[in-house]
Amino acid sequence: MTDKPDILCVGSVLWDIIGRASVHMRAGSDVPGHILRLPGGVAMNIAMTLTRFGLRPAILTAIGRDSQGADLIAEAEVQGIDCRYLYRSDDLPTDRYMAIEGANGLIAAIADAHSLEQAGDKILRPLADGRLGSAAAPWSGPIALDGNLTQALLSEIARSPLFARADLRVAPASPGKAERLAPLLRHPRTTLYVNLEEAGILCQREFDSAEAAARGLLARGATRALVTDGGKAAADGARIGDEQSVLVADPPAVMVTRVTGAGDTFMAAHLVAERDGAPRAEALACALKAAARYVSGEMAI
Repeated sequence: MTDKPDILCVGSVLWDIIGRASVHMRAGSDVPGHILRLPGGVAMNIAMTLTRFGLRPAILTAIGRDSQGADLIAEAEVQGIDCRYLYRSDDLPTDRYMAIEGANGLIAAIADAHSLEQAGDKILRPLADGRLGSAAAPWSGPIALDGNLTQALLSEIARSPLFARADLRVAPASPGKAERLAPLLRHPRTTLYVNLEEAGILCQREFDSAEAAARGLLARGATRALVTDGGKAAADGARIGDEQSVLVADPPAVMVTRVTGAGDTFMAAHLVAERDGAPRAEALACALKAAARYVSGEMAI
């Protein structure tokens, strides 16, 4: 593989440890189910989905020089993901994520992405040293960026000449990390992908619909924001000149069998649809359909 990738996925690449049960659960539940180890992390989930749509993504992340890291890279390469530009750490372990899911959705989750946070701007070296770009000739394609990076690094990205020409597609990774995206909120080349709760955190208020949340983000200075709300209507808000344009669409009704990774699938499918020239309404519908197929179990992990 000698040519450059179609898109860069910057952020968390780790092992997902997912416990799934087919019954409703609550705090303290102890039930039978299945425990899986899967490649995960926002950047990885997006990259895996992009390969299913025929794109050639590369990941910029931190992975330890341990057996778990070697296994993770091998799995990524099998799936067609370019791993040439990732940072291998000699003294940091490969990150992990653990989640418990029941028939009533996500019960609890813990993300251990400390190695990515400690690696800092080392993961961005290929964008500066000429391999993927430089300050004089920055990367000009799409970049999927996630909120597992520290707020300091996201602030640096917001003002860095290395990202001056990039089409930034940004997701917070989780509600607990939504505030980290604040430096990118007003970046003119950023498209935000958030759920209703994350939109509320960024705007420091509560919203009762995705449409209201999209309008709230635009009012806060966002150029573009896509907001999802589980099985309820999603919205695509865009600033066009001095006007706000907000599109709303309902997702297909499906039986939910899993939830971890659904937002990443939505983001990847939307990015691909727009890359192929789909208008906003069509791209939103494509993304909602892909996410519905994912949570129903129809789309492969």
